[in-house]
Amino acid sequence: MLLRYTKIISILLIISLIYGCSASYYSRGGFKSYDIGEYHAAIQKLEKAYRKEKDRDKKRDYDYLLAEAYSYIGEYRRAEIRYRNLIRFNYPDSSLTLKYAHVLRNNGKYEEAADIYREILDSIPEHNEAYNGLKSCELTPEWEKNPTRFKVERERLLNTRDAEYSPVFVSGLDNKLIFTSTREGATGRGKSAITGQRNGDLWKASYNIQRQRWDKPELLDEEQLINTSLDEGAATLSSDGNTMIFTRCRFDKTKSFGAEIYESQKSRDNWSEATEIELFGDSLIVAHPSLSADGQTLYFVSDREGGFGKKDIWMTEKVSDGWSEPENLGPKINTDGNEMFPFIRDDGTLYFSSDYHVGMGGLDIFKAYFKETGGERQLVVENMKSPINSTGDDFSIFFLPGKDQGMFASNRKGSLGDDLYSFILPPKIFRAEGEIVNSETDTRVNDAYMRVIGTDGTMLKVRSDDGKFQYRLSPETEYIFAAFKEGFLNAKKIISTVDLEDSKNFELTLQLTPTDVPVNVDNINYEFGKWDLLPGSKRALDSLVDILNMNPTIVVEIMSHTDFIGSVQFNSELSQKRAQGVVDYLIEKGINPSRLVAKGYGETWPKRVNRKLAKQYDFLEPGDELSEEFINNLETEEQQEIARSIDRRTEFRVLRTDFREYY
Repeated sequence: MLLRYTKIISILLIISLIYGCSASYYSRGGFKSYDIGEYHAAIQKLEKAYRKEKDRDKKRDYDYLLAEAYSYIGEYRRAEIRYRNLIRFNYPDSSLTLKYAHVLRNNGKYEEAADIYREILDSIPEHNEAYNGLKSCELTPEWEKNPTRFKVERERLLNTRDAEYSPVFVSGLDNKLIFTSTREGATGRGKSAITGQRNGDLWKASYNIQRQRWDKPELLDEEQLINTSLDEGAATLSSDGNTMIFTRCRFDKTKSFGAEIYESQKSRDNWSEATEIELFGDSLIVAHPSLSADGQTLYFVSDREGGFGKKDIWMTEKVSDGWSEPENLGPKINTDGNEMFPFIRDDGTLYFSSDYHVGMGGLDIFKAYFKETGGERQLVVENMKSPINSTGDDFSIFFLPGKDQGMFASNRKGSLGDDLYSFILPPKIFRAEGEIVNSETDTRVNDAYMRVIGTDGTMLKVRSDDGKFQYRLSPETEYIFAAFKEGFLNAKKIISTVDLEDSKNFELTLQLTPTDVPVNVDNINYEFGKWDLLPGSKRALDSLVDILNMNPTIVVEIMSHTDFIGSVQFNSELSQKRAQGVVDYLIEKGINPSRLVAKGYGETWPKRVNRKLAKQYDFLEPGDELSEEFINNLETEEQQEIARSIDRRTEFRVLRTDFREYY
């Protein structure tokens, strides 16, 4: 019996000794996992150490590493809590408030994050990272409110509660897909010490045209020459689909070998055993390959020395004996942060993800291309904005060759994890539609003709039986729409689709001016009893300049009228001077004097109300003549003044249509 109790006591002592040192035991393992980038493993160990630790200073150290690790794997809400506690206890890290601002922004708390960024910039005005963070807080709500034309849809049948990312279409076809997934059924049974998920494998999926849906994905190879017990993913294919370069992460129980890239060849639907492409001998990470359309350039990610930040994008060229010495893409693309998941499109545009460039939160997708500016070729980096980007992590985009569509991965709101999303940019549709109307009666002109002339070479003449027209426009084109009919002056409108970001319907009204009746020129005004044109009148006369330029064979009479206030002689002289003032202005604008006749009619030709005026003023009827007697019999002083103002007018009428300019 004594022996039995002795054994029990010994066991309890051993257990108490183990538990007594377990905080340091777990912390040592947590530190080691953190140092080699195994953040999920580090979190598990450090959480245990934190719960068992009694020393407050050590608990703060665990808190700090946990905040960092959570941030690295995208668990921003948990990171936010840890960083906030550290700031409350004045943890000695000068970059702590900046990191806290970042996770606040990633969690959509833009105002709180912006306040912190401003405080940092007040102290250090040249702080680029804080400046980028502040710009992100300002731009993200705007980008969400005004998204681009891309349409994005979550691929429900391809996604699971595990991670799916790095899609690549086979041979440029939209019905054969290879992607990375950590879903059930993966070859490797181990879990990543970085993410805590199963080791990734490469999977394939086919689109079933009859069923209009993706079939259930399958492992890429059954022979396990590509997919192994290790972590595989992030593949790129040659244009013909027969060469694949992908990422593989090797590790053992004591060491992580980081990420390496491997190459495999396809023959008769089978992949060969993969061989490593050795680019750097001193890097922990060589990953995320992307092969150019011609197969001559390979883009990838590495953390090697000589870069600009944590992870940079590099490129290497195909040479006779392998690949050239890699070259960093430079500070326009690479930053102090992480640039990852490059994709080189068939048109030469580079797409990549970054957590440092001005973005919406987490990783954002950017595009980089060259643009001619001031005679110089400059590299431009642009955020893809919403809906391609979100406040989550958006990455590993792939475009189908020659098309504005493809897939990318995101863990945005509504995702089960890292999910695949398809996208397409609908074509911009531009239309012009409208009417050809009589400018005096405001009614449609039947049997009119219209010319459509475009900078894309369009040269079209059509007849409009009912005075209506509709035309499909091309993007990046300027058009002239000109309407004409015998007995009317020509009319035209110029419209342009150049640099328009969205589809647009242009609604046009082409007003044909009849040549057999006087035509009023609106908004011609003078000071009382004077003939000098007011500035607004000159702007109104520019429309008459346009009519004369569009109709170079007409000779017109400029007709000025006054109301009946004042003597007949004064009104006659005043109207003549006003008519001549209009003619002088038209001559200044380049109109041949031989095409212009000035005539003042004083009060001798009262205005006759047309249908257009009758619609505008309910106390007038079509055919009413605004004589002195008629106006004085109107019911109110307001109506009388309106009638007198209509009578005071400048008109023109066509005298001839056979003018020819001789030189």
